[in-house]
Amino acid sequence: MDHLDRLIALALDEDLGAAGDVTTRALVPDTVRGRAELWVKEDLVLAGTDAFARVFRHVDPEVTVTFSRRDGEACAPRTVVATLEGRLASLLTGERTALNLIQRACGIATLARKAADAVAGTRLKVLDTRKTPPGLRGLAKDAVRAGGAWNHRFGLFDGVLIKDNHIAAVGGSVREALRRAKAHVPRLVKIEIEVTTLKQLDEVIAEGADVVMLDNMDDEQIREAVRRIGGRMQIEVSGGITLERLPRLGELGVDFVSMGALTHSARAMDLSLEIDIARPRA
Repeated sequence: MDHLDRLIALALDEDLGAAGDVTTRALVPDTVRGRAELWVKEDLVLAGTDAFARVFRHVDPEVTVTFSRRDGEACAPRTVVATLEGRLASLLTGERTALNLIQRACGIATLARKAADAVAGTRLKVLDTRKTPPGLRGLAKDAVRAGGAWNHRFGLFDGVLIKDNHIAAVGGSVREALRRAKAHVPRLVKIEIEVTTLKQLDEVIAEGADVVMLDNMDDEQIREAVRRIGGRMQIEVSGGITLERLPRLGELGVDFVSMGALTHSARAMDLSLEIDIARPRA
């Protein structure tokens, strides 16, 4: 069972508890079949279709979910993006959990598309971060890609990123932190380090790293940092990143900008599941 199946199982357990869907069980016989449509109710970028379909497979493997649009496609209001057929009780039971996942994924993808569009035509890539709700990271990062932005590392296991607290943990020395990382990390693993001042940056330049993250620097500081680095390492910018600031950053010669808001502040988009009991399948 992969991370998404584990997430869905937990979400359904949270919703159904030990008693199950008492409302649906009281109102709808298990033998009744039905049909439903997934409607988009505002402009958005579609994402989370796999998660949506998997919810119903968990509830009832006999439910069929057919999408007419793919992740990454822009959808207008009043667009039907999927049809579902199966036991009416199963459609009702899976509805909220499936919508919770796809609505959040669409919100992330829609914001990611706005960010990617803001730097179109430049070399700058907009990255996500690890600032994701627990358990939703895989869904969130898939949605970021669907929107046209890029993934940073998935977790602590797949990349070295030395942050301010790591530097504090080794006595406050940027150079010492880099030396320890180089001594213990496999040679093919890139080492990135965060700096908050130009003085720290000079230490990184002297010691060497694959990527330097300029954290909470203004545009003038970033411009000076780019000049000092002179192409010797890749540059990431983080902290206080907004959609409005992205075009300016695209002109400063940096390689990446990490934007936690992509996953921690994207609002859920408005989709609804409309049950059609007038056309049940026999």
